[in-house]
Amino acid sequence: MAHPPPDNVAIAASLDAPAEFAPVFDRHFDLVHGYIRRRVGESLADDLASQVFLVAFDRRDRYDRSRASARPWLLGIATNLIHGKRRQEMRQLRAYGRAGAETAVEPLEGAEERADARRLRPQLAAVLAGLPKDEVDPLLLLAWAELSYEEIAEALELPVGTVKSRLSRARRRIREQLRLPRSSDRQNPIPSLEVDHG
Repeated sequence: MAHPPPDNVAIAASLDAPAEFAPVFDRHFDLVHGYIRRRVGESLADDLASQVFLVAFDRRDRYDRSRASARPWLLGIATNLIHGKRRQEMRQLRAYGRAGAETAVEPLEGAEERADARRLRPQLAAVLAGLPKDEVDPLLLLAWAELSYEEIAEALELPVGTVKSRLSRARRRIREQLRLPRSSDRQNPIPSLEVDHG
């Protein structure tokens, strides 16, 4: 069985044969859906994830085909759609805070770290709800979608330096509000949202 083509090849082919867009959907739907679900909740995730791919399909002629992966582009579309649902996202973050955010984050490896992360989840959710969206977007693309700085810049159509600056401000606010030490926040933006970026 042949491997599906890279996203840029599939998108280019879909300009003449729309069904060729299917591998892009198949490859990225779960990631896009999961990212949206974490930000605005289950009730809106299906609808918004579907909208992401409708928008992407409608705009496929504008895709930068020098980029093999459409993942940052799709997550950028998702982020823009989420902005239209900002109130729902804030309710979701507050709900995570009230519920201890058990469904919002992935567990850490070590038991001690897990205990610290669980203890901080309600406060973390409240802090996230209070951050400006221009800081929340890159932070959650880093932590929940596991994008690199360059991919976040692509998704949000920002210079990499701006992404780094916004992440730095978000980390500083989180550290200050949660009274966390400064160490190791470059790899792990916030303790209970640990990701490995290799």
